[in-house]
Amino acid sequence: MLVGAAALLLGGGGLAVVATTALAGNQQPDASSGHQHTVSAAFTISCPDVGERLSKVPHSAQLPVSKGLSSLDRQVHDAYHKMMGGSGSSVLSGLKAQRQKTIKMMVTAIAKNTKRPSYLLKMSGCTMKPIAEGAGAGGNDSTKSVQDGWYQGQNQAQTQGQTQDQTQGQDPNQNTGQQQSQDPNQNGGQQQGQQGGPSPDDFVDITTVQPNADAPPFAAPKGGNATTGSFTTECGRNEDGHFNSDNVIVTPGVSNGAHHTHDYVGNKATDAFSDDNKLAASDTTCNNGDQSTHYWPVLRKLDGAAEQKPGAAQDANVGTTLTPATVTLKFRGSQAGQVTAMPRFLRIITGDAKAFTNGTKNANASWSCTGFEDRQLKDKYPLCPQGSQVVRTFAFQNCWDGRDIDSGNHRDHVAFSDQNGNCPNGFQAIPQLTQRITYDVPQGDSFAVDSFPEQLHKPVTDHGDFINVMPDDLMSKAVDCINNGQNCT
Repeated sequence: MLVGAAALLLGGGGLAVVATTALAGNQQPDASSGHQHTVSAAFTISCPDVGERLSKVPHSAQLPVSKGLSSLDRQVHDAYHKMMGGSGSSVLSGLKAQRQKTIKMMVTAIAKNTKRPSYLLKMSGCTMKPIAEGAGAGGNDSTKSVQDGWYQGQNQAQTQGQTQDQTQGQDPNQNTGQQQSQDPNQNGGQQQGQQGGPSPDDFVDITTVQPNADAPPFAAPKGGNATTGSFTTECGRNEDGHFNSDNVIVTPGVSNGAHHTHDYVGNKATDAFSDDNKLAASDTTCNNGDQSTHYWPVLRKLDGAAEQKPGAAQDANVGTTLTPATVTLKFRGSQAGQVTAMPRFLRIITGDAKAFTNGTKNANASWSCTGFEDRQLKDKYPLCPQGSQVVRTFAFQNCWDGRDIDSGNHRDHVAFSDQNGNCPNGFQAIPQLTQRITYDVPQGDSFAVDSFPEQLHKPVTDHGDFINVMPDDLMSKAVDCINNGQNCT
């Protein structure tokens, strides 16, 4: 049922129509799932990811860079909502000016104590990305082997061919419908769908997906040189309600640095202001004394519930937060041989919160259903049979450079092995963490992960975060168990 359309003026002078399609249950909650769900089609905003290009951030520049990254995200957030309000691509020039100022501030702060990263100054311009274009090669093929997303050698080419679909056949001089003019901060119960996503196309019946998970991390390491043990740490399901919209790894020292809500287990002190000393002194939800921090974006039921606070409805994340049914945190060995201990306070991020516009290079999160975990999805939410739970799996990088507990872009100090377990030159194998989380969700396309608004709540943007705060003796126990082929807790 077509209920509205908004004409957007594109940079080339043409008009593209944003059609808002209402599914059954848009105005009234569906009798079975209670969710409210609308879909906006056509374009979103795509900006170069400055954080991904940071190579070195001196300690003195950490807070200015954190504030700058958070400001860049807020600027895109605001521009996206202006675009959805009918401003179209006219928002891009103003957005570029804002980004230029913020990036220049970050560059100046970094340059005080290290080489000036002038290349960042070229990253202020943004574009309109056709939604139909997808996240990148492989991003629209649900049966493609998920191993392309777990290991080095991923196909990073961008999908081509559909970028003209939204504008072909339209009269550039004709406004085909009335503009959307709603305030993005009002009507919170409808906000998530109307401001973009998820789409019905983001869901797939898991029973139609071909098996594709026959290698680690889904299948345990095996064979001649493999270390076949495991170490599982039990930290609960966040029964204590530890939530915030901070990101202590990417934007330390900045409240609401993530602009979406994170679910935490393990270390009880984790927030934007948690330094290593605070983490080391904290209590934990883990039953073995492991003080490590584990967090990921919350999953929400699309029922229209709107919490008016940062990370939630104020950042276009609407719906009741779902508590996991189970959380399993397991460390595994290497296909190629023994693993070495992780250093304390090692930080690792897997997945990419901006994968829909960045492409799938770092899109490592995976979706499935209980009873069907030989079928893994990177770019689709699974529709599970009655009685089957939704499963999110985050496999973390299993190679470390042997020196650094973090890096400027929070990725360069760690890497994935190849499928044979071999690490890149200069890297060594460490225990591979997998976070496996299950949920009871209503039937149908009734749930979505928290995201930046311009990322449209796409499943490909899912991601997990980890800070190793295991006491050294516990890490030694984990390594011994893995290398000796034992299964320990």
